[in-house]
Amino acid sequence: MDRSDEDRAIAQVVDRLARQFPGVPADHVAEVVSQSRPEFDDVPIRDFVPLFVERGAKARLRGYNV
Repeated sequence: MDRSDEDRAIAQVVDRLARQFPGVPADHVAEVVSQSRPEFDDVPIRDFVPLFVERGAKARLRGYNV
C-alpha cells in the first residue's frame, strides 16, 4: 500500500467512525484518528495500518462523553 492509498483508507476510517459515533463532532473524530496514526509510523508493512488506526481510534472514541 503506498502513501496515497493509505491516506484514502484513513479518510474512509474517519468517515466510518463519524457515522458510528454521531454524538461526537466530526472534527474530534478526525483528530482522534490523526492522533492514532503516528503509533504506526515505523511499521514497514503498511497494509494493515488503517485497520489498526481504526481500532485504536474507536477505543478512544468509546470513552468520549458529549
